Amino acid sequence: IEEQMNLHGRATGRALLFDADNVTAAGSLLKSRLAHRTSREEIFATIHTLRNQGLTCSEIGRRTGFPRRSIAKWLQFETPPDRRRAALKPTSPWYFEEVLSQSWKDGIRTGRALFRLIRDCGYEGSQSHLQRLLAGWRRAEQQAKAPAVEHKILEPVRDPETGHVISPVIAAALCIKPRGKLTPDQARKVDALKTGSPAFATMRCLAMRFNGILRGREADPLPAWTDDAIETDLAPIVRFARTLNRDFDAVKNAIEMPWSNGQAEGQINRLKTLKRAMYGRAGPELLRARMLPFRHTD
Repeated sequence: IEEQMNLHGRATGRALLFDADNVTAAGSLLKSRLAHRTSREEIFATIHTLRNQGLTCSEIGRRTGFPRRSIAKWLQFETPPDRRRAALKPTSPWYFEEVLSQSWKDGIRTGRALFRLIRDCGYEGSQSHLQRLLAGWRRAEQQAKAPAVEHKILEPVRDPETGHVISPVIAAALCIKPRGKLTPDQARKVDALKTGSPAFATMRCLAMRFNGILRGREADPLPAWTDDAIETDLAPIVRFARTLNRDFDAVKNAIEMPWSNGQAEGQINRLKTLKRAMYGRAGPELLRARMLPFRHTD
């Protein structure tokens, strides 16, 4: 949330990036793959240009930094060679590309529906792999509809009473706080943020739903939440939703099960802290005496 709100200007007191750099970074996230393909074509053209000038493969390698064997291989082609794709298996959603493409054209666009469809056809992979494929299709459609999207710096949102800019840190904290727990001053800021930033209003709605899923200890609504989060096109929120999808089973267990590994992780952290504090001063016996209860050290 804080990363998204940084597009409204920097008011955190931390000079990490200029506003224009924040906008450029958000735009680069959507264009990285296209830029990678373009760079391969530019490298290929550069290698052939140097070759036409009479340079050897070794000299081209010294100038470009690429291995001599790779350069010799690329010089055998007239166009950049396609990357080799491994043989597809039922664990890959690309194995069911024809079924997915037809369903996509028929209007079935949600990850859950498509996952159930190809699972009935024999898909053995995870839903997160399918979501990555669908994300590429969504990006391609967006670029086709609006190929020349210009990112602009949004106006900072100000507190209507004080006139001060509401920082991204404050906005993020208020975004995840329920309305009933807001003070009058905080409620005024939330209303101003919702009015001045449609992205904040969308993120607050998602945050309240996510909070309800966690407190309700019921993971069934989570796939629908991730689908809606991905559809927002807000890069930080999309990235968070995809991260949840990559380890959906663990997230589901964390929501529904009463157990937690917090105690174990806390004891491990305590052990490491003690060990580092005594590094070079004593051996396992002192560490054991400091770590275990007194009655266990006899």
